Amino acid sequence: MKFDCLELDKVDGFEWDDGNKDKNLKKHGLPHPIIEEIFFNEPLLIVEDFSHSENECRCLALGKTFDAKYLFVAFTVRQNKIRVISARTMNKKERGFYENQSL
Repeated sequence: MKFDCLELDKVDGFEWDDGNKDKNLKKHGLPHPIIEEIFFNEPLLIVEDFSHSENECRCLALGKTFDAKYLFVAFTVRQNKIRVISARTMNKKERGFYENQSL
């Protein structure tokens, strides 16, 4: 069954591989529990990333952590688990878009 990464109501957790868990921490200073927080806060903006969705649905998310860090997260969903591909702080353009969409 092909899973649509836009259907987060069917997700039941997160899946982290050691490479991505460490990559986001080393490269962007973002530990995986902080990245997960955006999926529990509103607003959460998600769009499908068609340019990287050849073999599986990939999505881009803009959201805030519990302490209001604005994050950009690329992810997919495998076996009902969110699998983060990369995460970083939103850039100025992304933050402006996010704030205007959430009014």
